[in-house]
Amino acid sequence: MNKPKDHILVIFGASGDLTYRKLIPALYALFDQDMLPEKFQVIGVGRTPLGEDAFLAKMTEGIRSFSETNHLHEEEVQAFSQHLSYFHMDVYDPKEYLRLKSYMDDWCVQQQAESNYLFYMSLLPSAFGPIAKNLASAGLQSSATSFRRLIVEKPFGYDLESGLKLNSDLHEAFAEEQIYRIDHYLGKETVQNLLVMRFSNGVFEPLWNRNFIDRVEITSAESLGMEGRGGYYDGSGALRDMLQNHLLQVVGFVAMEPPSSMDANAIRNETLKVLQSLKPLKDEDVTNQVIRGQYVQSKVRGEVLAGYREEPGVNPNSRTETYVAVKFFIDNWRWGGVPFYIRTGKRLPTRVTEVVVHFKPTPHVLFNNDEVCQNSNKLIIRIQPDEGILLKIGMKQPGAGFNVKPVNMDFHYTDLSDVHLPSAYERLLYDAMVGDSTLYARADAVEAAWKFVAPIQKVWATDPLQKVHGYPAGTWGPENADELMSGCPEGWRYPCKNLADDGQYCEL
Repeated sequence: MNKPKDHILVIFGASGDLTYRKLIPALYALFDQDMLPEKFQVIGVGRTPLGEDAFLAKMTEGIRSFSETNHLHEEEVQAFSQHLSYFHMDVYDPKEYLRLKSYMDDWCVQQQAESNYLFYMSLLPSAFGPIAKNLASAGLQSSATSFRRLIVEKPFGYDLESGLKLNSDLHEAFAEEQIYRIDHYLGKETVQNLLVMRFSNGVFEPLWNRNFIDRVEITSAESLGMEGRGGYYDGSGALRDMLQNHLLQVVGFVAMEPPSSMDANAIRNETLKVLQSLKPLKDEDVTNQVIRGQYVQSKVRGEVLAGYREEPGVNPNSRTETYVAVKFFIDNWRWGGVPFYIRTGKRLPTRVTEVVVHFKPTPHVLFNNDEVCQNSNKLIIRIQPDEGILLKIGMKQPGAGFNVKPVNMDFHYTDLSDVHLPSAYERLLYDAMVGDSTLYARADAVEAAWKFVAPIQKVWATDPLQKVHGYPAGTWGPENADELMSGCPEGWRYPCKNLADDGQYCEL
């Protein structure tokens, strides 16, 4: 694996939680594996007047708290901290960017390093456009001899209109090929393995279509509630926070056509085609194919779990969804008529994200016992936790007769005990450094995803009769969600923490 070129990574919003918990530990992991160049610098930018020592102390504390134990070496932590610095500035003041530019240029001169710059925006989306324009006004957006890249955190807008405006604002200062819209779901090893599993194995691709697949189910569940983020979440909700970006991008990987190559644009062109082929939802479809839910107070193993409206920072009359389930179709030759089901929610029984491909049952039932009739073959791709792949097949039970029982054939990434499983941010930051945009969202894909969810947002905003279904905290969401699966005797799969376990009653 090639090392990136000399560079400076500037993190706007460096005093925030994301930098402390995710970005700096991920950069340290790259450093510990000798995947960073000798000449690199991480400059944390913030409006908080932190001193250099205070910033370094906080970042090294984050490394020790959130790094894998086997990669944590104190001498490496100290060596890495020598590449960190803090720059206090007002990001809305254009004049401050001249001071930042001078600071960066001076470092390159002192280190005799190439002036390659990456800018990571870990702030509210309202700041993305102004920061991009201010960088351009200071001459930090382009160079004839070195690269300039802009990494943008989600959310990429709040609806179609704001998403279009954000892309327009960014494009005023940076070219599309310079913009890296980060989606940490695409950085997960198992999501990337979707491409390898599909396109490197001749056994799967011939079956990956409407002739052999009955339906596709994608679940992203969280067992936690708001955890102090009620004020933020109440202005977002599950549809914006999870479905529009993360899960629709996963749909793109599941349903895409084989790309012409593993080139970034070839792959992103195919995922875009999937998003553009999503069958638009009419107003009546929103009523019949979308379930909106919100968790209410319940008692789980003697512990009282607060309802969403009782969480700090949440409007007591809030109609913000903490759960959403959608049934939809992809209008193309490969997937015509195959229903896709997505559900995501908070305060569900366990934390799990997975894709379930349900294959069609055999055309003639030879072994007529109920368990087999109701359980077709399934391919389960577990994204988190207990990352791996599970194939459910029928096998004969020992003894007389032909009694068939579903069994599991599974692979777990933990079986590769000698292999480091990189974090999503570790992989994505490295890719941005080397200029690989394969796992980053492109402007047209973001806009296509917003176009799909726009009818849902419109109906929810304008129709007061649209219900918000309550569900007890610690359960699998509103009972109404089962109605989306009408015609499927098995209903939703109830995953547990362990990939190979099946059951409705997983622990929180």
